[in-house]
Amino acid sequence: MASEFHNLQELCPSASLATKVFIQRDYSDGTSCKFHTKFPPELEGRIERPLLEETVKTLNGFYREAERISGHAYLEGCLACATAYIIYLCLDTRYEKVLKKISSYIQEQNEKIFAPRGLLITDPIERGMRVIEISVFEDGGSSGSSSSCSGSGSPAGGSTR
Repeated sequence: MASEFHNLQELCPSASLATKVFIQRDYSDGTSCKFHTKFPPELEGRIERPLLEETVKTLNGFYREAERISGHAYLEGCLACATAYIIYLCLDTRYEKVLKKISSYIQEQNEKIFAPRGLLITDPIERGMRVIEISVFEDGGSSGSSSSCSGSGSPAGGSTR
């Protein structure tokens, strides 16, 4: 699997954590996993509103897909019962496959969109699916946004999953 980074310092050593912004879960439609798409004012001037909203909408779509009940999910459950859940030693569940897609998507968004702007999204699974955490970094070498830190190339020393 591709290398992942959980810290902008791996991309730009002079960056330092300034603050964290949280996008809360939206429980207006029940307990299904969905996050608010309202733009946090703390990110004003750091990232364009449509980029962040599109990222959150895409994540919401992935979670909707993961929680969807289908014939495949039912068959998977029946097969698990029939094999005393041993099948899960050999196969990932459909839900786990979608969670891996989400992790890959977040990694891609961090590298292409967020890291060059001095931001880093943390996978909601790492925060108990309660919030989308966005870390805001300041470049120690310049004042203002961290335009000198680019997301091109792979991070050195990145951890793998």
